[in-house]
Amino acid sequence: MSVVEGARVDTGAGEVPARLDGRLRLVLGVLLVAQFMLAVDFSILNVALPVIGDGLGFSLSGLQWIATSFALCAAGFTLLFGRVADLFGRRRLFLVGLAVLGLSSMAGGLANSPEMLIVARVFQGLATAAVTPAGLSLLTTSFPEGPLRQKALGLNGALMSAGFTTGAILGGVLTDLLSWRWAFFINVPVALAVLLIAPTVIKESRPSARPKLDLPGATAVTLGLLALVYGLTQAGEHGWGAPSALGWPAAGVVLLIVFYAIESRSAAPLVPVGVLKKKTVAWGNIAGLIAFLTETSLVFLMTLYLQEVLDLSPLTAGLSFGVLGVGTVIGGSVAPRVIGAVGTRSTLIVGGVLQAVATLSLVALGETSASMWLLLVATFAGGVGNMLVIVGFMVTATTGLPDHEQGMATGLATMTQQIGITMGTPIMSAVAAANTDIQAGITTAVVVNTAVVVLGILTTVLFLRTEQPGDQGNSAL
Repeated sequence: MSVVEGARVDTGAGEVPARLDGRLRLVLGVLLVAQFMLAVDFSILNVALPVIGDGLGFSLSGLQWIATSFALCAAGFTLLFGRVADLFGRRRLFLVGLAVLGLSSMAGGLANSPEMLIVARVFQGLATAAVTPAGLSLLTTSFPEGPLRQKALGLNGALMSAGFTTGAILGGVLTDLLSWRWAFFINVPVALAVLLIAPTVIKESRPSARPKLDLPGATAVTLGLLALVYGLTQAGEHGWGAPSALGWPAAGVVLLIVFYAIESRSAAPLVPVGVLKKKTVAWGNIAGLIAFLTETSLVFLMTLYLQEVLDLSPLTAGLSFGVLGVGTVIGGSVAPRVIGAVGTRSTLIVGGVLQAVATLSLVALGETSASMWLLLVATFAGGVGNMLVIVGFMVTATTGLPDHEQGMATGLATMTQQIGITMGTPIMSAVAAANTDIQAGITTAVVVNTAVVVLGILTTVLFLRTEQPGDQGNSAL
């Protein structure tokens, strides 16, 4: 059943809306604004970090905790909160998370010490871990499987990716023109607007019989993800040879194995093992992990190229990624039609091939500004391809599951997204740093990035089986 007031969906009877009506558009708009704000929040502080460090007196080693404290909570708690949304109410968790995000953003903007700012970032990360899967599950349960859901997920993916790019640009503009504090304050009016509108258009959604929360499984997976993400951030700071970069991820993997064992025996598992074994869920999430890992880390590599090789300013480098943002918006807009024409599996393959070709072309970048044309064209095309994969991943990973498991499914997808974002930069940073010549290091990392994209294509070709486009109906958009 849909969670949208006045737009009930009886999938058993086949009675689904043929197109987006006014209320559905309003619901979609509210949820997309929230997701866009969260995406902006991921990247808006990147450019401002040195200025924040100077303003609040962060030590050089402490500065990385502005990003790490957020990433740990955003990735570590997302699967738990995705299931909590299923059990206790998606709208309730969505609204509570937005309120926490608004308050913590206000606290971050008013921070007068490193400790206060880190606490604010922790609560921002927790809010993101709650709002993202709750918002996505509201999205997937508001729109039935098929073209309407594909269109909604396509717009969501496009705006999320555009949000990452917008955050980098907006962070530079706000820091240069106003203050780094506005990188926090800008969340407050947006969160307040969504909090005022959402309760009037979105109904609560939760199962009639509330099962027990799997506390052992929740503890194991949360600690495992925290250890894994912390290890990845340590690798980015100290290199992959550091004990912390090896020990923490190893501990995380062990805890995730323990989590799987717990789920196999639990009467009310956090994530049913049958869902984890479902090929669309497992291999769809693998495709999504690779998509986020490769594109976000490519942005890092190209930022290095623009600033260290071409000697451009941070603001100019950020603005250069505007074409990537345009590419992702176009990719997200056309993805539902591509899925409708050829199916999700073929869309994942086509998008991956386009991204791989565009990424590989960047090995031809030179040391003069004449290479800017190649960078702009390649990042645009790669953005289109990457967004085809991301939308294909979201559709694949949430298809074929009942409404009462959508919070869990979107929690898995959100966890995949955030781990991919966290993994990409330290991996490619280590590859690039292995060469003393920065241009050569970036070129090597681009080749490795391309190889990872190709690996994603191969896993989809060999292991993923999805429905054909005709199997999901042909409702008009």
